Amino acid sequence: MTTKLLSQRALSIIDGYRNFAIGSTVCSIPYYNNKRLRARAKLRAQIGKGSPKDIFEEVENLAVKEKVNLQNIDSLSLKKFLVDRNIGIDCSGLVYHVLEPRHLSFPFATGFIGRLRAKIRPAENMGVASLAHEKNSKEIPLTQAEPGDIITMVDGTERDHILLIHQVDYEDLFPAVIHYTHSVAWPTDGEYGHGVRQGMIKITDMSKPITEQEWIENEKTGVENYTFMRATKSVTTLRRPLFL
Repeated sequence: MTTKLLSQRALSIIDGYRNFAIGSTVCSIPYYNNKRLRARAKLRAQIGKGSPKDIFEEVENLAVKEKVNLQNIDSLSLKKFLVDRNIGIDCSGLVYHVLEPRHLSFPFATGFIGRLRAKIRPAENMGVASLAHEKNSKEIPLTQAEPGDIITMVDGTERDHILLIHQVDYEDLFPAVIHYTHSVAWPTDGEYGHGVRQGMIKITDMSKPITEQEWIENEKTGVENYTFMRATKSVTTLRRPLFL
């Protein structure tokens, strides 16, 4: 079996989200739903679109303003600090910072002001639907899956979602296991259990679509795997970015 990975730079960004550190305390960056809070004009770290560096700087600023010593707290307390202040990352924001798009289109931006806003603040104005649009990505067969590809879930019963493939294991030149990263909140996560995490898709039959493979996340499969069930209820496609 051979393995392909994202670049070391991209993997380090993912690690910054999964193992966010203040001193010796580490936690995953929580999931953030920008549309739920309807905040648009704030800093990236405050609207689910910040890099790990953006989030670190905002956390430090808040700690100073609120006179909170974060150097001696535990991981759960750090996670609560982030969640309670609406600091987190959404699924498309994570993809944006890991892949660093250079030629991103905004097909849903309308009017002069809308297009200008998208150009000036690309991370803040980019979402799953834009990434899944034919101007930004193309659908590819399962046999061609590589690190850097994305799995998009749109037009489902729930909010659009995106997974970023960070590793692919191959057997006889064909994908055998797809490893992905995303920011997500499962219904079972409670108030503080959500955030950036990883899962895998074992390819059991290359002739079948990606939603008919074996999805594993949080040691859950089948109907207990919320990410998988979400995929089955959406238009889920494997896509190759065109914006890199």
